[in-house]
Amino acid sequence: MEQYIQPFVDGSVEVFRDLCNTEINAGRSYFVSKDEFETIWDVSGIIGLSGEANGAVAISLKEDTAFKLTSILTGKEYKSIDSEVTDVLGEIVNIVAGNVKNVFEKKHRIKITMPSIIKGKAHSIVWPSERARIICIPFSIFGDQEFCLSVAMEQSK
Repeated sequence: MEQYIQPFVDGSVEVFRDLCNTEINAGRSYFVSKDEFETIWDVSGIIGLSGEANGAVAISLKEDTAFKLTSILTGKEYKSIDSEVTDVLGEIVNIVAGNVKNVFEKKHRIKITMPSIIKGKAHSIVWPSERARIICIPFSIFGDQEFCLSVAMEQSK
């Protein structure tokens, strides 16, 4: 499992460091079943994966974290999840997924979709694969905040 998870961790650390000028630290990843998956987050950016592997990647955050990230990139303050906040989250998840796609491309041909954004307190994510298990990778950010990168991926038949 480490060989599949580490590119997501490395890609996330790189994107947040280089794009957002922000250090993040990965916690211990864990599996969650689709039935148990409930989000405590306020907004999620999702990218679908298709090809030799199918699934999705999601980055989920609380409002305050999304506002702070967007402020770093735009220099403005935010108090609601508007189009600039969702654009920033979409771009972050797009770059993370694109970097991971490039890592896996050596072994698997994978295509990624355009990012989709889900917002709202305690929203649900409908994962594209029935069999794939969801791996959650928690990250700490800004010292006292966190976000979660979730991955559900399986080999195509």
